[in-house]
Amino acid sequence: MPGSKEKACMNCRRITTGNECDNCGSTNLTTNYSGLIIIIDPEKSEIARELGLKKPGAYATKT
Repeated sequence: MPGSKEKACMNCRRITTGNECDNCGSTNLTTNYSGLIIIIDPEKSEIARELGLKKPGAYATKT
């Protein structure tokens, strides 16, 4: 999307381009994050299990 900036949710670390997290509904977002984890199948992913991620998507490693 032209002009859109990715933001990470400060609560669940989900990456979004909107003004509200589509994972937890929070508006507590930041553009100051580092790292990126892409979860495709959270049920089979050891990383998702370890981090407590239940939905597929992009997540910041640090906010």
